[in-house]
This record gives sequence, C-alpha cells and structure tokens, in this order.
Amino acid sequence: MPLPPPPPPTHLATWPDRTALLHDREQALELLRRRSLGVGRLVVLWLTGVLAVFGWALVAMPLMLIRDKDPMFIVLGPVCALLGLAALAPAVFIVVRGARTDRRVRELTDAWLALDEERASAQALRAPGRSLAWLLLSFAPCAAGLWAAFGGTYAAHSPYEAVLALGSGTLIWLTGLLGVAKAVGHRQWAIRELGHPRRPAPHPESGGNSRTNSDVH
Repeated sequence: MPLPPPPPPTHLATWPDRTALLHDREQALELLRRRSLGVGRLVVLWLTGVLAVFGWALVAMPLMLIRDKDPMFIVLGPVCALLGLAALAPAVFIVVRGARTDRRVRELTDAWLALDEERASAQALRAPGRSLAWLLLSFAPCAAGLWAAFGGTYAAHSPYEAVLALGSGTLIWLTGLLGVAKAVGHRQWAIRELGHPRRPAPHPESGGNSRTNSDVH
C-alpha cells in the first residue's frame, strides 16, 4: 500500500473550497492510519523476528558441531555461519526500513494535519483499540524472550545450548520490545497532537435544575 503524497505548499494549494480540502485531508489521514498500526505491520514484525531467530540458530550451529566432534565441522561450520548471517542481514534491513517508513508516515501525518485546524475528522488517528492490541500482543514475545534467554541459559548443558537460548531469547524479546515502543510512541503522539478526548458538556437542564434546587434551599 503506497503512502499518500505530501500536501502541496499553501501558496500552491488548488482546492476550490475548504470542504474539498477537508475531504482530501481525511482520505490521506485514513490511509496513513492504516499504514501506521495495521495488522500487516505487526505480522511483518513477528515474521522478521522468526527470520532473525532462524539466522541465529544457523550462526550457533558450528558450536554444536564442535560439541559433537563432527569431522565435517571444517566444511559445515563456515557454511552455517554464512547462511546465518545471510538470514540475519534481511531481518536487520526490514527493521531499519520499517523505522524509516514510520518516520515518513509521521511526517506526512503532521503535514496533512497542519493544513487545517479542524480535528474532528482526525480523531480516528488515535486508534486506541489498535494501539492497545499492539501493546498487549507485544507483551507476549517480550515475556517469552526473557524466559527463553534466562531460563534456557540456566538449563543449558553445553555452550551451544547456552548461546542458542541466550541469542534466540534476546531476539524474541527485542521483537516484542519494538512492538511495545511503537504502541507507546503512537499513544504519546496522539495525546500531543490531538489532545485528550473531550468529555461531553453537561446538559443545560441539569445545570438549571441544580441552580434551582440550590435557590429553593
């Protein structure tokens, strides 16, 4: 899903009226909202974590060959290490690219919001349900990663098992931590840019009745 283009400068704006501007602005903000906290982004993050764990398992494979005194270590050791690095490199690239995309989405969102002071149509950007889902679903890999890193290392019977558990657990924990950071960052941005949701004003009749009752007493 491509990102919407940035809005034109104010002196080059070609909208016939404010209604047309708000319509295009709302469509652009909705597209940016989907790119920010979409389910697909969370799935990609988890798959990236799985790819990183797979790469780390290959990197640690030579230690298993040494433990088993496998004569093929001289051949298989370097091959496994190279394959592991080849799997880790795309995972790092995906994370870096995702961070750049998030920064670009935030810049475009701020630019489209700045076109008009109207904020009612932009309230969907808060996405409290999606940010909460990201937060809760990201706690699971965080907990699993910490358990695998510390529990697996403690229960390891060889350097290979310890390195595998510590590295895999750390990568899983980092995957969850990235999701938590994204959810918290979005919440902080929504509060800063859109403000707290306003409570409905009290009904005039209730205020009038209270004053009437106080006057009677």
